[in-house]
Amino acid sequence: MPTDRLNEALERFYKLQKDLEAEIDRLLQEKREQFRYHLDRGKVRFEQGMRALHKRKRIGVWRYLSHARLRHIISAPVIYSVFFPFLALDIFVTIYQHICFRLYGIPLVRRSDHIVIDRQHLAYLNAIEKFNCMYCGYGNGVAEYVREVSARTEQYWCPIKHARRTRDPHHRTDRFLDYGDADAWREKLEILRKDWSGAKTAAARDIKGE
Repeated sequence: MPTDRLNEALERFYKLQKDLEAEIDRLLQEKREQFRYHLDRGKVRFEQGMRALHKRKRIGVWRYLSHARLRHIISAPVIYSVFFPFLALDIFVTIYQHICFRLYGIPLVRRSDHIVIDRQHLAYLNAIEKFNCMYCGYGNGVAEYVREVSARTEQYWCPIKHARRTRDPHHRTDRFLDYGDADAWREKLEILRKDWSGAKTAAARDIKGE
């Protein structure tokens, strides 16, 4: 059966994905040891002497601006103006999930799992570079956060695969019902509305405010 083969392929994929994540974690730990830092309750701690080394490699703001390309300077106001749409999206999506997800019984998306702003702690970045890194971290984090909220919304309201696969579907799409399978839609919709595998732990932390 085609569906059985697909399920087997998905099981192999998820196993490989789990192995890949474990390998990434191992490599990340090696990088932390190489660059001599660790995380202490979510905060980055460099070993003694590393911050002084980083500061020596920092380029001052005036020197940085004097070597800036004209196209970067001209486009800066346009880039920074996008902050306000990101902020509005962040606020509205957060309000939305706290109201609707609680009513529907959908686990809340933990915002801090997706929006990570930590590169400003690097001493080899000057003030402008730190600001830019904070902005990029926020903007991309909001996009990731909103995608997970919208993915859970789609799983609740319309968990049907598209007839034509998109280039980069979200991770919940694989469990959706086949396009054109009317029987599955009526029989399995409520099951999918209760299957939040991989989301409950984060939701519990979010509700507790940890």
